[in-house]
Amino acid sequence: MDRFIVGTGRCGSTLLSKMMAENPRLLSIFEFFNGLDALKRFAPEPVGGGAFGALISAEQPFLTAVLRRGYPVAEVLYPFADDPPLEHRPAGRYRRDDPLPWILVGTIPRITDRPDSLFDAVLEFAEQQPEQPLRDHYRALFDWLTKRFDRDNWIERAGSSIDYVGSLATEFPESRFVHIHRDGREVALSIREHHAFRLPVTVMYDAPTESGLRASQLESLDLHAVPSPDGDDPLSLIIASRPPVEYFGRFWHDQVQRGMQVLPSLGPGRCLDVRFEELVLAPRRVLTKIADFFELDGERGWIDRAARLSRGLPAPRFDRLPPREQELLMDACRPALELLGRRT
Repeated sequence: MDRFIVGTGRCGSTLLSKMMAENPRLLSIFEFFNGLDALKRFAPEPVGGGAFGALISAEQPFLTAVLRRGYPVAEVLYPFADDPPLEHRPAGRYRRDDPLPWILVGTIPRITDRPDSLFDAVLEFAEQQPEQPLRDHYRALFDWLTKRFDRDNWIERAGSSIDYVGSLATEFPESRFVHIHRDGREVALSIREHHAFRLPVTVMYDAPTESGLRASQLESLDLHAVPSPDGDDPLSLIIASRPPVEYFGRFWHDQVQRGMQVLPSLGPGRCLDVRFEELVLAPRRVLTKIADFFELDGERGWIDRAARLSRGLPAPRFDRLPPREQELLMDACRPALELLGRRT
């Protein structure tokens, strides 16, 4: 059985995958698929090992643009060479200005405190693989990592994975999915404060920046451009801006709409619905349900350890918005909230 956790961005899936990582027999694979080239990651044509290695080691240009401008991104765990050294973790070979290979962003550093060494081993393994469909490359790599770290099973989770859950379901026909979701209004407000989301959402929806100009009205949005020392280059202006919140509500809504075209058709045997709010308020009960659904055998002491990771519900942000902003955000989110069976 192949196991996946799917959801929108900022929905609580990171917490859930950290909880699952408390299971000593389970390899929790973080942020693998979402940063791969969206036009290539589920391409139907077989590829050789060299092309597969190139795919998983390419940079994610939106993230590179954010990091080059000095903004922190919580999901990036790589120990950059120019950052203050971390205790018990040597500095890596890459600097913040370098295009960081995608699997070094969060996947590999979650597995080991020697990410460069494992990255080299992963690439060596990938490049030795025969020409085969990408799904076989992915499964071979995940199985290899599982054995290397003496685990029995793997589970993959990535932010915004609900966008491509249909491809996952097709490519991995024996898969099961836990779909975690959160109140979209709170998700939208969280996304707006997240620099690595703010840049692509502003560009995708041509949202107005604080200057009044929309993204399309700014000069060339070259993701590889060197930042201006004064912070007045177009990408820096977008990242520093806080566009109207309804654009982030639309982004969440559209992700849910795409995912809910697929998930209900999978049937109860392949998809388990989990609310973030229930996970953090009743973690033992929800984690036990997930363990049963994923058929995770063995001792369940990890559930108690995982439950202690919950800090309860974050303080709500929606209620603190001015009434007009509440109305606009609610209008943007309402159809998707209703799709998820959430009260509006």
